[in-house]
Amino acid sequence: MFTGIITHLAKVTELTSAGGNLDIWLKGSFAPQLKIDQSVAHNGVCLTVVEIRDDSYRVTAVAETLKKTNLGQLQNGDMVNIELALRAGDRLDGHFVQGHVDTTGTCLDVHEADGSWLFTFEFPASFAPLIIEKGSICINGVSLTAFGVTRTTFTVTIIPYTYQHTTFQQLKKGDTVNLEFDVLGKYMLRKQELEALL
Repeated sequence: MFTGIITHLAKVTELTSAGGNLDIWLKGSFAPQLKIDQSVAHNGVCLTVVEIRDDSYRVTAVAETLKKTNLGQLQNGDMVNIELALRAGDRLDGHFVQGHVDTTGTCLDVHEADGSWLFTFEFPASFAPLIIEKGSICINGVSLTAFGVTRTTFTVTIIPYTYQHTTFQQLKKGDTVNLEFDVLGKYMLRKQELEALL
């Protein structure tokens, strides 16, 4: 379980295909703090640490993960948003994030507005019931508040601190992002679906 508050950035240093999987080596000053089998969110995707070497570590993304996220588009040198798993007793500064990406979205527009940045994204219409005005949305692992919500688009505001400490500083029009919708909305929608069948 995560909260959508990015704690580190890591740099992709090596990518190796292994069957349908992708082994990803990342470098970051926090790597020595990690442990084998630890769950870490990478651009919002929960992956397991399988190897550690000094300031670098390796994770593996399976075929299903590559199909539903933007991890398959990573290249050497890319920066990745990192969040370590929530510990019991920690503050919940964002919202409950599972690290289970629902789908990808596309950045439609980026522009600066009074010192902050507005990012507009497009997403598949089938997920429209899971996002509401002023509701929580996780984009590449970052907990944010959606507004200007339509059937297929929404906008978020990125403050300077978030812009400087996440990969939003590199995000541009046309880029693909990972989206995880609020888990509470998923359960509510599922409940409605089951009630309709009774």
